[in-house]
Amino acid sequence: MKHYLVIQLARFGDLIQTKRLVVTLAARPDSRVHLCLDRSLEPLARLVYPNATLHPVIAHGTGLDGSAAVRAMLVDNRRSFATLGSFDFERIYNLNFSGLNFRLAALFDPDKVEGYLWRDGQELISPWAAMAMRWSDQRRLSINLVDFWAAYCPDAMAPQLVNPSAAACGGGLGVVLAGRESRRSLPVDVLSRVVGTVARVRGAGRVVLLGGPCEQAAGQALLKELPPAVQAMTRNAAGQTGWNELVDIVDSLDLLLTPDTGTMHLAAHLGTPVLAFFLSSAWCFETGPYGEGHVVHQTTAHCLPCLETRPCNHGLQCLGPFADPGYPRFLATGNPAHAPDGLMVCRSQFDALGQTYAPIIGLDQDAEQRAGLRQFIFGHLTGDRDSIRPELSDLDTLLAQRLHRERDWITTVPMRTITE
Repeated sequence: MKHYLVIQLARFGDLIQTKRLVVTLAARPDSRVHLCLDRSLEPLARLVYPNATLHPVIAHGTGLDGSAAVRAMLVDNRRSFATLGSFDFERIYNLNFSGLNFRLAALFDPDKVEGYLWRDGQELISPWAAMAMRWSDQRRLSINLVDFWAAYCPDAMAPQLVNPSAAACGGGLGVVLAGRESRRSLPVDVLSRVVGTVARVRGAGRVVLLGGPCEQAAGQALLKELPPAVQAMTRNAAGQTGWNELVDIVDSLDLLLTPDTGTMHLAAHLGTPVLAFFLSSAWCFETGPYGEGHVVHQTTAHCLPCLETRPCNHGLQCLGPFADPGYPRFLATGNPAHAPDGLMVCRSQFDALGQTYAPIIGLDQDAEQRAGLRQFIFGHLTGDRDSIRPELSDLDTLLAQRLHRERDWITTVPMRTITE
């Protein structure tokens, strides 16, 4: 049996977005997939990846104070590292740029590691990850994170086979109150108008508010602002659901209203339709819900996508379309004439590279450049330089000069997707 290790030490959403890579490895003959992840996400991983062998480590110290986290990382992680080092892995996919990831990489033969590796005391980055860093200053053109991680494998599973197509299940409306990054979430007064409108238009018989313990107060505040008829059908489940119940709730819904969150990616994994609100650091072409049948309302301010670690110098301009008094009317009618300025409505779809989004309302000013980058990347991954469309040849040359190193072509194993 061949053993493959995926090291994914980031958080909830990233764990779900690793799915195309994981299912690709699992589809190989006589394979066993191992997943190294933060200990707090082990129960979720057992639900999402039931056939994977899990190796939990303490990456974030969730639920531990400072001294306890340090002790646990020194003692518990040492045991986990010893277990990982005992396996003869065929390949290791080390997905995160962090000190702990580099230390984990030191356990293995660097010639077997993709992503972030350790060789002779040096932290190194493999060609595909390095290429992505070179296009990171063009995030509006970027590819979906699910497809980026899957592209470490030349036999990547066809994108259409990763998640089920979205379909309503009769359980009403779910509402994710907020994401981990505050600026990418809708304020309570804005969200209440959205929820009230969508619940009325769709005739929802049930509304469930979702979030962690920190969102309980926001859920109560939202309840107070909802119309009485919607209040009567709404449950504030923030902070009250374990992983099993969260999965059960999301799996039952007709629609999930959400910012860019882990719960959004869970819904896509389950095939629950998503209506997502993307602003601030969230950009649907990077981290939109993966699969067919999802819709994203994406603001298009010139400063997007930003970094939330930096202050906003534009007065949260990206919130404007959602706070516009006419936005609820647009939600009710779907009439393009009612769409606020600065809003682009996108529907999820696939191309040969993977997940992308097609604007159905509003203008995607980056469409031509994004198409050029996607064609360039597809040509890089498949080894087919002729796949670049002739009308984009000048753009391809520019991209090659900016993003490519000659050795990248030499080391590339052409990609072929598994289609059935």
